[in-house]
This record gives sequence, structure tokens and C-alpha cells, in this order.
Amino acid sequence: MTDEPAAGAPQAPPADPNADCPHCRKPKALCVCEGIARIDNKVSLLILQHPQEQDRELGTARLTALHCKDALIKIGLSWPSLTKILGRSTDPQRWAILYLGSVKADAVLPGRDIVVVNKNGNAVDHQDTALREIEGIILLDGTWSQAKALWWRNGWMLKCKRVVLGPKRPSRYGRLRREPRSDGLSTIEAAAMLLARLERKPEIETALNASFERLLARYREMRPSSGPSSRPSSRPSASQRRRR
Repeated sequence: MTDEPAAGAPQAPPADPNADCPHCRKPKALCVCEGIARIDNKVSLLILQHPQEQDRELGTARLTALHCKDALIKIGLSWPSLTKILGRSTDPQRWAILYLGSVKADAVLPGRDIVVVNKNGNAVDHQDTALREIEGIILLDGTWSQAKALWWRNGWMLKCKRVVLGPKRPSRYGRLRREPRSDGLSTIEAAAMLLARLERKPEIETALNASFERLLARYREMRPSSGPSSRPSSRPSASQRRRR
């Protein structure tokens, strides 16, 4: 037996079948939330998104955060400190941020896919120790110019470790997104690579990249004639990628 609403009581409007998913905020046709495998990450994840980042369909920032139990997305241009963002005391020197320079991992330390560099773009000594000390990673989410704006507006980022990535393959975006350089990655790919290496859990990379591939497959089904995006390329992979 079902309960009928009382006479005159306002009825809830029917659910909009075209409404965006409340979790990933993507159109329902692109939502892959039900397949997300939650990760109990030990290295914290912080995604700082430029307020003008509007890649609603192919962006991966929110999808990345949904995967991780310890993840935070903040939208804005500047914050007074990392402590203010997190709402707790922390040492920014124990956090790492993807370096926005032109340095490539293989050029500074051949054979390594993650390299900690100094302000001059040179590899620091004792790489393994430097990587073990990282307790959180920061990803700047937006186009390349937006990521640079976030970097220059937040002086406290200069206190963080700087890392560059050397992916073994190009971004899964393929023809859907033009990248300024061959090592450019999406936000979810960069997070997957960093977390998997820092925590020594390759299954993290497998899970995040699987969600990304499902998103891309749905996008291609929805827009079968889609070609490379004309959107200005985003951020770096280590110094380079566009957002997601």
C-alpha cells in the first residue's frame, strides 16, 4: 500500500531525467559514478580549480576526488596558506605540487617517472627520501594559463616540493584534447600516477584510469563525430597538463 499525499499538500516535482549527476556533476549520459572504486589513500589529495575552468563534460577533477577518501577540491584564485585551505595545521614542505616549468623527468633523472626538483628545475639529492616525506599532493586544475595564474597568486606554493612526471604513454584524451606537450596528462591521470607511485599501490592507477576510460568511451558514444578540442590546453603533467 502506498501513502497518498494529504489534500492540498505540495507535491515534489518529478525528477528531471536530464539533470546532472549530483556527485560528479556531469550529464547523466557521461556519469560513471556507480563504477567508482573508493581508495583509502594515505597520501592526501588537494585539487585547486580555477573558477573559470568550465570543462563540464571531459573534466576529471571531481571524478578524481570521488575516488579518494582523503581528497579535497577548492575552487578559487588565491588562498592565504595551505593551512587555511585544509583547516588544520600542516607543513607545506611535506606537500608536493606539479611543477609548471618546462623540465622533463627523463632529462633530469633518466629512468625515473617521478622526480623532485628544486626551484631551478634540477633534481634534488636523495630522491627516495624526498618522495617518502610527501604527505599530500596538490594539483592545479584548469587550462595551462589558468594553472599558471593559480601558481603566481599563491606565494605559499613556493614552500612546497616540486615534482615532475615522466609518463610512459601520452594522455588517454588522444584526439579529444590537444596537449601542448607529449607528456601532458589529465588531472585524473596525474593523480593516478602520483598516488600509485608514492603509496606503491599500482591498483590505484588501474582504478582511476579505468574510470577515465569509461568517461571517454561514453563521451565518444554521445559525440561520435567529436574531434580535437579547440580549448586552450591546460596544465602540466608534471609541469604540464590540462585539467581535469
